[in-house]
Amino acid sequence: MLVIISDLHLTDGTSGSTISPGAFQLLGERIADLAMGASQRRDGSYRPIDRIDLLLLGDVLDVIRSSRWLTGRARPWDDPQSPAFFEMVSQITSDILRRNEEALGEFRKLAQQGVAIPAATRDGRPADRQLLPIPVHTHYMVGNHDWFYHLPGENYSRLRRQIALHMGLATNPDSPFPHEAWECNELLQTMRRHKVFARHGDVYDPFNYEGDRNASSLGDVIVIELLNRFGVQVQKELANDLPETVLSGLREIDNIRPLLLVPVWIDGLLERSCPHPAVRKQVKKVWDQLADEFLDHPFVRHRDTWCPVDIVDGLQKALKFSRRLSVGWASWIAQWMWQLRGADNSSYYQHALSEQDFRNRRAKHIVYGHTHAHETVPLDASFAEGYVLNQAYFNSGTWRRVYEQTRFAPHEQEFIAADALTYLAFFKDDERRGRPYETWSGTLGISPLPSVTMRVDSGMKSDASPQPISTPSVPIRAPHFALPPTHVRAADGAFVR
Repeated sequence: MLVIISDLHLTDGTSGSTISPGAFQLLGERIADLAMGASQRRDGSYRPIDRIDLLLLGDVLDVIRSSRWLTGRARPWDDPQSPAFFEMVSQITSDILRRNEEALGEFRKLAQQGVAIPAATRDGRPADRQLLPIPVHTHYMVGNHDWFYHLPGENYSRLRRQIALHMGLATNPDSPFPHEAWECNELLQTMRRHKVFARHGDVYDPFNYEGDRNASSLGDVIVIELLNRFGVQVQKELANDLPETVLSGLREIDNIRPLLLVPVWIDGLLERSCPHPAVRKQVKKVWDQLADEFLDHPFVRHRDTWCPVDIVDGLQKALKFSRRLSVGWASWIAQWMWQLRGADNSSYYQHALSEQDFRNRRAKHIVYGHTHAHETVPLDASFAEGYVLNQAYFNSGTWRRVYEQTRFAPHEQEFIAADALTYLAFFKDDERRGRPYETWSGTLGISPLPSVTMRVDSGMKSDASPQPISTPSVPIRAPHFALPPTHVRAADGAFVR
């Protein structure tokens, strides 16, 4: 059995929030439940599986989202072999490991103890009292927020050994953590046993991958020189003038997906929560000033010389309030980003269609992370000599808070937040009674931040004379994360004992 999760984005605590350690306790419980289900065989007998592989599919430890970069002498686009660069990565990594010790301890516990499921009786049934430990092998692949662990050299191997110790990893720390499956033979063979091809998915995002996973990308500059600096600058200049609702909201900007919708989020937050037009204008001015500095950054300007589209002009329209479209700003941003990667919607399934392992039928399951949006998309069904091969694309979602844009708001400024977690499980041979996969995605709704009151004229918000505003109560989808421990979810969505 192969279990895949991704995009945990565990940080050092200097920006945004991470998911509760309790979620990782739940992961251990669910893996044990999955293992028991996988031990049910096609012929109706119960035979415990011999091992569990857990794949962490990138963006697990988030080195990019640290405000420490703003205080040091190095940036991610500097020479990665310089002492200052390594010192910065090492310090941030140590802070992440220390701050998330409880969560990472759950991974270590899985590696040390495995998961306990009933042993089998002689007649192929679960034993009543005898438990059998099933070993868990945890593999680490990098994405665009933890690409530093893909760097070669003894310094980085020493750092990887520290991570492997804290997390109980099976991945060899003396070599770069893989970005592609073929960089690690054990990982590649694990995927092939389960008819899976998996990668983080950043290779299809032109903002976060530029052909070399040992080098920085435009997304790193956006996060550090714009998003992280914006929070610091607003706190410095306007903390006494802004309601706490706005300040709390601005601390959530690193949960917006895609990131280029952050100014749209800011616009809606200010409209909803800041009653003073002059203060709103000043916040936007701070953002635009930092956006100008970002656009003038040498790293960004260099991309404008070789990119096949005018990326700087597009970023100006996407990022700056002074260049915003009067109507459909958010829609334009989304469509522009799709065009940059040659797609016509937000899903990455179109890229899965070009994967070699899909086209040569080696993989039944194509898995990406990166987008934070869980998906299961049927790709193809082929028939030959009495056999049927169903192939599907999966996105492994995320384990953190996600803000999604509402579909109804006429000015495209409103977002609804939920804590999300997703896992994927793939079974080989006759595991899980021959079922090929199981997916589960849970969301836990977030209580909306209280808004200041504003006057309503003809259904539109106004900056003048704040008065109470009446808004309809809309329930937020919020299922419990925990499923009953005596049940497992089948691939077709049914619950079975």
